Amino acid sequence: MTAIDELLRRNAELGNIVPGDRSSPRPSMSVTILTCMDSRIRVFEIFGLKQGEAHVLRNAGGVVTDDVIRSLALSQRKLGTREVLLVHHTNCGLELVTEDAFKDELEQDSGLRPTWSVEAFREAKDSVRGSMNRVRHSAFLPHRDNVRGFVYDVHTGQLTEVV
Repeated sequence: MTAIDELLRRNAELGNIVPGDRSSPRPSMSVTILTCMDSRIRVFEIFGLKQGEAHVLRNAGGVVTDDVIRSLALSQRKLGTREVLLVHHTNCGLELVTEDAFKDELEQDSGLRPTWSVEAFREAKDSVRGSMNRVRHSAFLPHRDNVRGFVYDVHTGQLTEVV
């Protein structure tokens, strides 16, 4: 059985038990959360979220990239969000790579060098600051004032705000 088959089996067993309002694509709390794709970050559980309350965006490192700005612009301009919550975390895989080394590896394997940035970092708090700055200075986003960033400790569950 593949991992996908197992997940589909679990879904069939679960049924429709997840609480929340599914009547609108507009998040009822008017907030977008951006975090890392790391499987240890259980966004709904960390914040006690119910379906329909927040937009949740995930990528490698939880960094603000052009594609995240695209999603935030749609979220704010068409679906009513007004706040952005950034959550990076301890022990992140992006702390283990460097921009050039990863691009070199991809180029060696594929014959092509990526045009996109890896966004590797050494300190999660520094990456949070950079991502907050990108949101606060994006001309595409009408709501740039209420942006807050945190580092989530994957071992303790503690959130530490980055200022």
